[in-house]
Amino acid sequence: MILVAGSANLDFVVRAPHIPAPGETVMGRDLALFPGGKGANQAVACARAGNVPTHMLLALGADGHAQPLEASLHDAGVVMHIVRTPELASGTAFICVSDDGENAITVAPGANAALRPVDLAKHVPDLNGFSHLLLQLETPLDSVLAYAQAAQAAGLAVVLNAAPAQALPNALLASVNWLIVNEAELCSVAACNGNVAECLAQLDLPRLNVVVTLGGRGACARVDGRYLLQPAFAVQPVDTTGAGDTFCGALGAQLGAGVTPAVALQFACAAAAIACTRPGAQSAIPRHAEVQDFLRDKLQQGAGPQSAFDSDLCTYCGISTI
Repeated sequence: MILVAGSANLDFVVRAPHIPAPGETVMGRDLALFPGGKGANQAVACARAGNVPTHMLLALGADGHAQPLEASLHDAGVVMHIVRTPELASGTAFICVSDDGENAITVAPGANAALRPVDLAKHVPDLNGFSHLLLQLETPLDSVLAYAQAAQAAGLAVVLNAAPAQALPNALLASVNWLIVNEAELCSVAACNGNVAECLAQLDLPRLNVVVTLGGRGACARVDGRYLLQPAFAVQPVDTTGAGDTFCGALGAQLGAGVTPAVALQFACAAAAIACTRPGAQSAIPRHAEVQDFLRDKLQQGAGPQSAFDSDLCTYCGISTI
């Protein structure tokens, strides 16, 4: 059973030919509203793509934006532990999606910023039965640290998606078992501008496994001191919003289900690839059976485990040996 603690936002999404440059006005097309937020997206991915029992600690306002957020989590089967903040609006995000599927996002945290360190013990007093706690950085850092330390003390494995990018205190890294970052986030956390291997060398903590998402290239992980590589599955992207969250939730669920890290990495890459082919964040997250069917088809086409040691991906990451 997975516990997610984090953000929930209502996403206001406009598609446009390209993402505006500073000072530029771009004429977009229709406005669409989707449930989102890194925490909620990852909780839905755990429950829907990962097919594991999932709970979520989140903060919402007493406004109209809260209702679609709760409905989406409920429909995915996520058990909610809600901190209600009538004085604050629910979180929102404003997203521009370009015709090639890239996005630019601005978040108004709202109630997410009111998730306090004491709220875990108050709203989820019993951590027995949970195997993993999944965290992100769209809620206050002191709360993330408190939740990680409480989970560690209770014997849970702590999974942290260090997004949005920022420097992390050593106390938080020391409480994390699995760190998930993209390349920019890796550079920020490691305080290093080198390649993947050079940045990972700066994160030399004995308990810390690190998974680096590489966009259209795939993913690289350092697990128990050894590298795992998973090339991306080729798809035609429609909207990459939420693909990283789909990856994180699917990976956390697979780890919670007890599969090997290599299998978990492959499954997470497949789930994220499917999400890229659909609009929205939570609305794009595939079901478990869809990921299984997708993987079966791709493996029959030759995208099997042997490709996990692709020399081009090794070179890109700066890895000389697996």
